[in-house]
Amino acid sequence: MKMMRKPALAVMTGIALVAVACTSGQTTDAGDGSAPGAPAAAIAATAPTPFPTQVPPPPTPKPEPTIEAASAPAVDGTATPAPLARTSTPTPTLPDIGEAPSRLTRGWATDFTKHSVDWDEIVSGGPPRDGIPPIDEPELLDVADAPRYMPDSAPVLNLEINGEAKAYPLSIMIWHEIVNDVVGGVPVSITYCPLCNTAIVFDRRVNGQVLDFGTSGKLRNSDLIMWDRQTESWWQQITGEAIIGELTGTVLEFIPAALVSWEAFAKANPEGLLLSRRTGFNRDYDGGPYGGYDTIGSDPFLFFVDIDDRLPAMERVVGMTVDDQTVAYPFVIFEDTAVVNDVVGSQDLVIFYASDTLSAFRGPGYSAAKEIGSTGVYDPNLDGQKLTFRQDGSSIVDDQTGSSWTVLGEAVDGPLAGKSLSPIVHANHFWFAWSVFFPNSDLRSGQDVTG
Repeated sequence: MKMMRKPALAVMTGIALVAVACTSGQTTDAGDGSAPGAPAAAIAATAPTPFPTQVPPPPTPKPEPTIEAASAPAVDGTATPAPLARTSTPTPTLPDIGEAPSRLTRGWATDFTKHSVDWDEIVSGGPPRDGIPPIDEPELLDVADAPRYMPDSAPVLNLEINGEAKAYPLSIMIWHEIVNDVVGGVPVSITYCPLCNTAIVFDRRVNGQVLDFGTSGKLRNSDLIMWDRQTESWWQQITGEAIIGELTGTVLEFIPAALVSWEAFAKANPEGLLLSRRTGFNRDYDGGPYGGYDTIGSDPFLFFVDIDDRLPAMERVVGMTVDDQTVAYPFVIFEDTAVVNDVVGSQDLVIFYASDTLSAFRGPGYSAAKEIGSTGVYDPNLDGQKLTFRQDGSSIVDDQTGSSWTVLGEAVDGPLAGKSLSPIVHANHFWFAWSVFFPNSDLRSGQDVTG
């Protein structure tokens, strides 16, 4: 397998791009957006940053407030946890930093004696801790009251738990990266790393404690490193694993969620909820700081290792782990079919594709956004019968009953109308990100699967 080395210049320009969305205050400061030491001409030529801002200097370290965690809800997820209180201030203590470098430890109360990764793999993304501010008190709108600024093809993360459905627009997530919320009685963290295009939802209950997460300002292999406010452990977003601190080795539970169009979500969930732009922060939610970043041929930012050249770095893939087997399906498969029937390990699965979803990597508005489509992954076994699916014109139908299905795994017409398939945990990623964290992943081609 041939590997490609990334140019150093791409790393430099990445700092400028990340800085766009990373100011820590309520407003966005103007600035040239350039990375220290990076030639201005090179940045202008390679880094699509239509809304540059100046990265503020690192803040003076000060003790972080203690967070009193609410009692965890019952295992069945029916209880709603009490709000997390942030009222007490700890007595300043010096953490045991072990051999960790001061560039990582300064201002943190993390137990740095516990870690599962090399220190050199962790780099600063530009902003300080929570400089990309998470949303801790999300305001929601009824689908019926959705504002006009939501075009039908706008990408949203669809999340449904215990009968409650919520949509999280990427136009908001791209500026905040984390939303701590409760859905269907389950405390969750909705996360999105724009640099890797990874939208993942986690159950934030660990060892009977409800954690809430923020952005550390650090990256590993270009991927977001989160931190929890209860133990100050650091977590790798793409794997859900704590990599530094008290909880090192703990893996968060993944919750199935899919990136789909706003129209698909709204039609399927007329009683659903939409994350509001009233976040408490002044951000350009009509625009985006990463316009054009997902262009095939572009280089990933702040990425220091070789790239698996089986696919272009920015090719989108549907990635998942099933029965300890990792597998990825490139989006190019869906140029020829809207359905993939497959078996991974002992798990039957089907992937549905819809072409109606636009890229989040755009400038002002969606008029210039490219169509990239959306996917859902499901167990095709329903009521004791294994279904197989195919594309029929613009519809997805099953061979057994002829029922029509949506990308959300719901039958909308035919004998099975009203039935739903069980979702399988997956996420859309850029290939470079998926392959570096899962280097032994099986890469499916159109010849490997049935449409």
